[in-house]
Amino acid sequence: MSSPTKARTQRSWYKRNEIAVTPWLFLAPGVVAFLLYVIFPIFQSINISFYEWDGLGEAYWVGLSNYEELYWDDAFYVSLRNNLIWLVLYLLAIPAGLAIALFLNQTVTGIRLYKSLFFFPFVISQVVVGLVFSWFYDPSFGLLNQILGVVGLGPINVLGDERFVTYGIIAAGIWPQTAYCMILYLTGLNAVDPEQIEAARLDGAKGLRMLWHVIIPQLKPATFIAFVVTIIGALRSFDLISIMTGGGPFGESRVLSFYMFEVALSEYGFRMGYGAAIAVVLFLIMLCFIAYFLYSMYQDDKGGR
Repeated sequence: MSSPTKARTQRSWYKRNEIAVTPWLFLAPGVVAFLLYVIFPIFQSINISFYEWDGLGEAYWVGLSNYEELYWDDAFYVSLRNNLIWLVLYLLAIPAGLAIALFLNQTVTGIRLYKSLFFFPFVISQVVVGLVFSWFYDPSFGLLNQILGVVGLGPINVLGDERFVTYGIIAAGIWPQTAYCMILYLTGLNAVDPEQIEAARLDGAKGLRMLWHVIIPQLKPATFIAFVVTIIGALRSFDLISIMTGGGPFGESRVLSFYMFEVALSEYGFRMGYGAAIAVVLFLIMLCFIAYFLYSMYQDDKGGR
């Protein structure tokens, strides 16, 4: 077969399959990057968790010893407990974001100013959020203790008291997370079918009944994303803890991601295998939650067909 004829045959094959092939050509760079920077490191971390390694020298195979040590490690259980507290309380950002989105979706005087104020926490860095709340909680000049002094209550060292420190950091994290959920719900409210709302009004639905039976069911995609992102954010919380307390006092504000950093990369550690074992446990916890939500969404879509 001559070269011109072969070239025409190749071009004709691509033209026949252009609709099927072109999307994969656009997806290929993203898929390669995902495999290289996400999937491969996951398996690499699982592999490292079976070794004792300082990150520079020779790695020694220890099998499940790192996981056995985790079982007896009190600091690991403190971190796991704090992660569970983060997980439960961080979910408050979802109804709070929905409530703010419902308010901002109304026709109110000065609504643009309100939207800017509520959107502001989302655009600032977590480092800035941590510094702002550190000043807010400061027992000497912080606004919180100034307010408590007005009502006759003594100063509280939120970040220095092991009873309050985790809840104080979570409150700082909920502030920007609520703004993120608000954005998701504002986007979802723009897609709500006005005909369904009008039909519900004709049937006498209003207030909470309208919200629960008509609006919220149409916000399922936004709710799903909000749950997944909020759960992942709660489980991988690190920056606020690092900025506000550094894991203190007495390690009581640690979470798994921060404890992993301490044992693997900080001046106390360089135990890469042990840190990788903590990372694998954290990954499995995340995987369980995400798999559950994906399965629930799949079942809802399947039932709706």
